[in-house]
Amino acid sequence: MIPIALTIAGSDPSGGAGVQADIKTFHQLRVYGTSAITLITVQNTQGVTRVETLDPRLVAEQIAAILNDIPPQAAKTGALGNIAIIEAVAGTALGCPLIIDPVMISKHGAPLMDETARAALARLLFPRAALVTPNLHEASALTGIKVETPDQMREAAVRIAELGAASVLVKGGHLEGDAIDILFHNGSFAEYSAPRIVTPHTHGTGCTYSAAITAFVALGLTLPEAVRNAKLFIHEAIATNSGLGHGHGPVNHWAGDSLSYNRA
Repeated sequence: MIPIALTIAGSDPSGGAGVQADIKTFHQLRVYGTSAITLITVQNTQGVTRVETLDPRLVAEQIAAILNDIPPQAAKTGALGNIAIIEAVAGTALGCPLIIDPVMISKHGAPLMDETARAALARLLFPRAALVTPNLHEASALTGIKVETPDQMREAAVRIAELGAASVLVKGGHLEGDAIDILFHNGSFAEYSAPRIVTPHTHGTGCTYSAAITAFVALGLTLPEAVRNAKLFIHEAIATNSGLGHGHGPVNHWAGDSLSYNRA
């Protein structure tokens, strides 16, 4: 049986983030990728100049077309844009683990979700989530507390779990020192650490990381093993970036061939 993963996210025409990054990641990890596009951006490595959300009925119809024909073993969400799209996604019966990357702003600072949509995301989708993967900024916005240290990351993870998420991975890519991510799963914490790589080429890191987790869940791994493998993948993808573009270039979606993964 071919493992299948679904991404419900926005389009990045430069290919570094969003649906394009997700599909590349699924393919690299030997998972068949499907998608439902939520919004269209005009962007490249230097910035975002336009964001247009799609009709929520069109988003729901895309999801239904996939579920009726090629149902996934795991799904993820990225940029959802507004309340209407969040409601449309919440109204679908995915029938598989859902990983939520609560995308709020782009790498270049362009807003991709307003405050009312953020509240709807937590209310309507977090209770359906197998995992939520906020970065430090997103964790702070979701909880209302400052999140700048590992202890604060743990507190934020618990608070987000209290909103309904089964598990929470708070990503410490913006910490000083090593890049430490903290998983709150089944009532306990696990840390995943990697040496910091100093580079401007990190466009699409969050999308790629959550897509890798989704792919490994679709392959049948437990959530902690999926996070472990995805952490290895994203570290290698950043370390071997190709330096494309004149701004924040993408990570390397061909990474990982030499890594030793646990494949269920």
